[in-house]
Amino acid sequence: MDWLELFNMQQKLDNYIQENHQLKSEELFDRKILALLVEVGELANETKCFKFWSTKPASPQSVILEEYVDGLHFILSIGLDKQYDHLPSKWVEKTKDLTNLFNIVFEKIIAFKHDQSKESYKELIYTYIGLGNALGFSEDNVKDAYYEKNKVNFERQDSGY
Repeated sequence: MDWLELFNMQQKLDNYIQENHQLKSEELFDRKILALLVEVGELANETKCFKFWSTKPASPQSVILEEYVDGLHFILSIGLDKQYDHLPSKWVEKTKDLTNLFNIVFEKIIAFKHDQSKESYKELIYTYIGLGNALGFSEDNVKDAYYEKNKVNFERQDSGY
């Protein structure tokens, strides 16, 4: 995957949002961390992987992919804020135990909040990539969905979202 391209697209969106909302000088790190936690929770909710009490099936893959990409937007944005935007191209194979992976992703987000090092960021993004892989998404699925959601996010900004 061409991560540099995704980081560049995210930078344009971040700049656009910051200009539209006069946020250039405002510290957004804690808000982005909370937003990422919320998005990962929404993603977990759509998979229903932890809902042992429910017989309802997971949402359609298209819905799950859109939620996954929402989280990716915040991970890229946080990386840009910390100037961690040149990661090696890597698509990670991880376990298929979704509940465990979601718990690890939450742990990595909180760990990065407390240790904002490049190594901690790499652990977060690679764990998130592993989650995407476990959800059955290919690099092309994620890239295409990211492009589409990025376009929607710009449109939302233009319509006063």
